[in-house]
Amino acid sequence: MFNVKKKKAGNVRVFQLSVSKYIYAMAILCLMIVIFIYVKSRYVVPMERVTETSTLIMLGDLNDDGVWDANDQKVLDLIIAVPWDFADNILMKVDVNSNQFIDAEDIAVLSKLYSVSNPYLLQDEINPAPKAREFYRYAAVTQYVQRPLYGLKHNILNDGPVGFLSEIRLATFNSYYLTQLAHEIYDEALRFSFIYEKRHSQLSRDESDFVRNQLVIIADLFEKKNYYDLLLHLILLSEAGETLTTHNQTEFIKNLRFLTNDLRQVLSSPRYSAFQVGDLSWESIFQDLDAIKKNRVGFDTPLHALEPARNLTDLRNYIDRAEWQYYKSKNIDNDFHSLVLFAQTDRRYLRAVSNTSPKHQDMSLQNHNLPMMLLFSQAMAISDNDKKLAVGLLDETIRIPFFWVKALPDEIRPNSVALENFLLPGNMEDGSDKSRHWNVFGGLSLYRSPEKSLTLAFQREVEDVRKANYAPEAMTEFIRDMIANCNGIYHIVSYNKQ
Repeated sequence: MFNVKKKKAGNVRVFQLSVSKYIYAMAILCLMIVIFIYVKSRYVVPMERVTETSTLIMLGDLNDDGVWDANDQKVLDLIIAVPWDFADNILMKVDVNSNQFIDAEDIAVLSKLYSVSNPYLLQDEINPAPKAREFYRYAAVTQYVQRPLYGLKHNILNDGPVGFLSEIRLATFNSYYLTQLAHEIYDEALRFSFIYEKRHSQLSRDESDFVRNQLVIIADLFEKKNYYDLLLHLILLSEAGETLTTHNQTEFIKNLRFLTNDLRQVLSSPRYSAFQVGDLSWESIFQDLDAIKKNRVGFDTPLHALEPARNLTDLRNYIDRAEWQYYKSKNIDNDFHSLVLFAQTDRRYLRAVSNTSPKHQDMSLQNHNLPMMLLFSQAMAISDNDKKLAVGLLDETIRIPFFWVKALPDEIRPNSVALENFLLPGNMEDGSDKSRHWNVFGGLSLYRSPEKSLTLAFQREVEDVRKANYAPEAMTEFIRDMIANCNGIYHIVSYNKQ
């Protein structure tokens, strides 16, 4: 196959190596085989082009043993009794009629299926009944599982603090939108009732006051038939009951809630209105704010005397920043996909994030906190309840990735994951700004302390309003930013889902 010839050219010996034509043929054949395999796998074989990974779901198989039997019936009985003790992907298997509800028809079909253990035999027992193959379906492993609404009567609601909502389960309206709201209210009322049943004996005085005030608001909204706002207040009660505790809270954290309310009252006060039209100086507003922060959290330094937040000589800043970046880098692509799917799909989040006002009408930032609470809860679930990981995930999702991106022209500038993929909390004109404040200063309280985080927040916001020469618009945003900062610190520090 190889032929070496020796020739003499003068005093120099020359060797010639010739390769057999069969070697050329083999090399060309191998190259063609490699090209064929690549083209076949890359452009022809569908499985190489469809990267989606799916799993087969067996509806009604509640214990994942591959059969329908009496053991599934035991799980079903528990689900009927305590539905919120079960994960969403289990409850989804109960909805065999695919109407997004757990209702009497689902229970009847499944109970009969468990008794015969064969979906083909079910056709002889119930008419009409789902076809055998309707009990099977494929779902992408990345698919967000929407929890079906609970549509069965339950005594815990009648015995609890929102028993007056029990009959809304049967309410029907000429509007499908209102009917759907009523079903979601019933489901959320049940959710809160289970939470209240577990926690009411351990509620602190502050928590009891909060629940009592919310229940008064809910009863009033029900009387007025303001069902959308009623649902949001129920979601707030449930979310606070599931994720927040005031036990072992410091006085500083407890007072942050009152500081937030005081800041809102400043924005709606006659003195602030006078400032906006030029009848009162910015120094007077700063004096009002100084009195509030001193009274609520003991901050003595006047706002006008605060130094800039960034201290380039403090080594601790660089250490904290490195740790912050470390936790951000631990989030993988699937974490972002999971958070985006939640925000695009989850029923409760979509209700909460849809609560907006006409442009510049949400002065006191009332529309923002609840959807941020829901986003943070989901980030915590994705991050295995690691607060620093959850803050890092939200930070990467909400913020524009790199500071130099802002220097790019608008037409080629990439946006944040959130702005490109889902509705952000609060009014549209706020964009990601208030969500970023909520998460950043809430997160900083994990690295330093809540007190230090609030100090840095005041320093940062005062610096911004100072650069704007204390204009009314800048002063308003300063106060609104501080409301978001306080909400974020309070919630992230207090979060404790058991």
